[in-house]
Amino acid sequence: MSEYLLCLILFSIGLYCVVRKRNLIKIIIGIGIMEYAANLFFVLAGYRKTGRSPIFSADQQVLNMVDPLPQAVVLTAIVIGLALTLLLVAVSIKIYEKYGTFDITKINKLKG
Repeated sequence: MSEYLLCLILFSIGLYCVVRKRNLIKIIIGIGIMEYAANLFFVLAGYRKTGRSPIFSADQQVLNMVDPLPQAVVLTAIVIGLALTLLLVAVSIKIYEKYGTFDITKINKLKG
């Protein structure tokens, strides 16, 4: 149960970075932390203590098998998260080239 609490704390740290920080790079790092917390939660949801790998055999009886579906979902989420991070970094570089700052409050003032 404490692992799930740690996932919630990690997600809360990422959410704090996204909501309270004003630097675009810190916001991107916060989004990455939130992605990692969600991925960790999915892996923990499919984990079983003393579980076996999900390999079926005709002569064995499967009693305590680890669920492979959350692991596959996490692998897909890692690729999507990497693409999202690269897109956010590219957009923030373009914003920096245009406005000369990563601070979103200054960018808001320069917009008009």
